[in-house]
Amino acid sequence: MKKRDGKSMKGQKGQKRPKKPAGQEIGNCKLKIENLQLETPAQQELRPTGRDRGVELDRYFLPYQRAWIDDRSAKRIIVKSRQIGMSLCTAYDVVRKTFLNGNPYDAWVSSRDELQAQLFGLDCAAWARLVDKRAHRLEMRVLNRKEKIAAHVLPFGNGRAVYCLSSNPNAQAGKRGRRVFDEFALNPDNRLLYSVGQPGTLWGGGMDIISTHRGTGNFFNELVNEVQWKGNPKGFSLHKVTLEDALKDGLLGKLQGKWREADPGDERLKWKDDDFLQHLRNECADEETWQQEFMCVPGDDSSAFLSYDLIAGCEYSAIESGQCLVTRDGRGELPLESEHSELFAGVDIGREHDLTVIWVVERLEDVCFTRQVVCLERATFAEQEEALYRILALPNLRRCCVDQTGMGRQFAERAASKFGAYRVEGITFTGGVKEDLAYTTRTAFEKRSVRIPADKWVRADLRSMRKEATESGHLRFTGEKTRNGHADRFWGLALALHAAKQMTGTTKDGIFAQLI
Repeated sequence: MKKRDGKSMKGQKGQKRPKKPAGQEIGNCKLKIENLQLETPAQQELRPTGRDRGVELDRYFLPYQRAWIDDRSAKRIIVKSRQIGMSLCTAYDVVRKTFLNGNPYDAWVSSRDELQAQLFGLDCAAWARLVDKRAHRLEMRVLNRKEKIAAHVLPFGNGRAVYCLSSNPNAQAGKRGRRVFDEFALNPDNRLLYSVGQPGTLWGGGMDIISTHRGTGNFFNELVNEVQWKGNPKGFSLHKVTLEDALKDGLLGKLQGKWREADPGDERLKWKDDDFLQHLRNECADEETWQQEFMCVPGDDSSAFLSYDLIAGCEYSAIESGQCLVTRDGRGELPLESEHSELFAGVDIGREHDLTVIWVVERLEDVCFTRQVVCLERATFAEQEEALYRILALPNLRRCCVDQTGMGRQFAERAASKFGAYRVEGITFTGGVKEDLAYTTRTAFEKRSVRIPADKWVRADLRSMRKEATESGHLRFTGEKTRNGHADRFWGLALALHAAKQMTGTTKDGIFAQLI
């Protein structure tokens, strides 16, 4: 044993250890608080290659992610491509700042829906377990029973916590600390979310806004334009990362590493950046979707009949919907038959170049919930009838409106003959009828009295509808013709809403019914 003035103090009882540099030691995990450097023998694969902070972060994150993490601005906003790992690196940054000893701020994260809130919380929990072996697991807490507000909570030993909330703006009221708004533009009340959340940062903590564009009329786009062209009055630090930017920084290599783990023979391991770009572009519903989802160019709301805000406000996920099926063959295990539900359907007929769409909604009080969307491409009339008849045979299907313009007339007449004119009504698409259907549909979106699946093909089809004025001054509603169809889903939904809006006539049992 060496004396007190020696290099070692090991084994001396009653003696104070030398003062350690700023940091903590947690079990066998040595952590430098400022730099989040980790040495964990039990986690050999995750141990960084060096002590320098830059080396560690470079192991986990690409340069554009590093630029976001390294930006110490109190208010940050990023316009990003889809699926480039920005939520993951933001989760790291949230843990990094919330975990610090002496940090006085909780972090309040708002995601688009309950599922996304849970996924963000799980990302935070994964990072937390790397830096603090005592980190608690993600837990659910009810914050307000009356408002039905709950959060996925990740508490830390310093008394602070990360609260992961869904999109309800009211959940932000009365809470101080850091704000993180993930996929901000997809929130149907993003302007209100900002207005309620922003005052909570007056005592400190800062604000991060992360999102892909959702149209030019969205509040997110207003904030970005303020930074770029109006003097940045709110003081945001702006970042922008397109898919091309991410690929230049090595995104494809990261993806191929994951693909190789799952399947060493995956054909995608041979791809170059251009191959990957072209593949994703081909998969997009249309050019506007490609530009907005991956190239950070907002869709033009000025020419669209339905804005992205209106559409996003009525979308719901499969988990939220409970029952919603989008199919191309009309088959599926979705249980539509129930004596307690009322179903209504709309059918837009196509054959060679357009889709045939059968849209089924269930009316619950004053809201129509989408339960099934059948899209048939180049199907024979026999195949189309088979798909429709399975739905018309349901005893709780109250009414079905069929586009009987052109070749749809025989289709509508045969269905009415088989299932009764009181259940099947043919609709001829005149200019006036289309105008009425279109505005009724938009009103439903404005009132949020319709719910649709969060599906990229549905979203693109609804966006493709345009209102134009003819030389004679009349309105004309047209859909851009793409490989995704010709606004066929829009008209299928419009006919379903028309069927649910009003049903007047004599039922099979002679009972007169009118449903408003």
